[in-house]
Amino acid sequence: MLVRGWRRNWQQRSKLERIDLYSRLTLSVMPWLFTLSWQLAPFKSDIRHAPLPIALGLALLLVSLAQCLLSNRNIQLSFAHYLGTAVFPRRRQLPPLVLLLVNLGLLATMAGVDGIADSGLLIMTMNAPVAHAITQVLVTPVRTFLIQSLALAALCVGVLAAVGVRGAALAGVVPTMLFGCVLTLIAVRPSAWSLSVMWQAEEARDLQARLAVAEERLRFGRDLHDVLGRNLAVIALKSELAVELAQRGRPEAVDQMVEVQRIARTSQQEVRDVVRGYREADLSTELAGARGVLSAAGIECEVTGDSGGELPAPIQSALGWVVREAATNVLRHGDPRRCTIRLRSLPDSVVLRVENDGAAPAPGPGDGSGSGDGSGSGGSGLAGLRERLRVLDGSLAAGPTGNGLFRLTATIPLGPTVPPARLDRPPAAREAPALQEERR
Repeated sequence: MLVRGWRRNWQQRSKLERIDLYSRLTLSVMPWLFTLSWQLAPFKSDIRHAPLPIALGLALLLVSLAQCLLSNRNIQLSFAHYLGTAVFPRRRQLPPLVLLLVNLGLLATMAGVDGIADSGLLIMTMNAPVAHAITQVLVTPVRTFLIQSLALAALCVGVLAAVGVRGAALAGVVPTMLFGCVLTLIAVRPSAWSLSVMWQAEEARDLQARLAVAEERLRFGRDLHDVLGRNLAVIALKSELAVELAQRGRPEAVDQMVEVQRIARTSQQEVRDVVRGYREADLSTELAGARGVLSAAGIECEVTGDSGGELPAPIQSALGWVVREAATNVLRHGDPRRCTIRLRSLPDSVVLRVENDGAAPAPGPGDGSGSGDGSGSGGSGLAGLRERLRVLDGSLAAGPTGNGLFRLTATIPLGPTVPPARLDRPPAAREAPALQEERR
């Protein structure tokens, strides 16, 4: 299950990486396509077939190819800048800008010597800013990029007007250059935004998976504490009793050790069930078990009230854990002689009350039983119970009531219930079932 989960996560991340690579390759190829189409097309009929215009056209083509190389060189870093994983150095913006100005200068020179027709001039003007804009649109805000595009168009108009370009050709410079800039904007920016959203979603899934694993570890620790707490206490008591009986030469010591062996084997199976995440506490079983264990320890235990058999399964399971933890605390703390467990089903709630005498004045700082309020640094038993009851909107109160009495009261409203699985698995862990197996 774990292998399948990680394989599924790896395949999903691999797909995202392929999409990322495809987007970057597309943006790297785009300036070459525009240059080879828009810069070569005018050579056929728009550029005057004379040595100087041809030489200027070839120089313009070489400059455009150099712009493409710089664009490819900067595309990775500009993407990282947009995604927030790196900062694009300002010094790397200077060479593309210089090549763009050289491109405009060659274009103006070609127009000044009457070496290109108006249609070819507009096509080359449209291509001039594309290579530079592909990276620039990723490192500057959209508003700033549009302002820069208007400024570049105004500069181009001024340069061409200075060399004598007039009429429709000059009027078409602004829309054609802005078309090249806007085309780059709508081609590059949405792709980068989509990639950023996908990577953020992937990071959120990774974080959710890590939280699910952490919550599952907490659940596992809580369940292990609840399952083993009482059994280990019984094993300790029966072992002490067996030692005393053996020292007196009584044959009953063998029976006590046989019982210790049985409880140890039962604990092993319960631990396996917790590891698999399948175990749930049964209320009637826990009530009978608590009465038997306390009686074996010399504590008079009385179970009164309702049986709880008509309660929904999730509530029975939660109250079963409460009975188990309460019995564990009675065994571990103070010197009790009597314990009373009372279950009452009211019209709108069910109340479980466990009361015992001989309570200790206060839990010690190193007490790991989870007695008291369960919130101190020493114990986690009652804190774990509160987590279980909170799933059912229930509450837990525990503390001394005077005259050496200690009372634990669990209250669960009788309303819409949740599936039993929720009592053992936190929501985030259920959303990443494969990662729940990570503890194996």
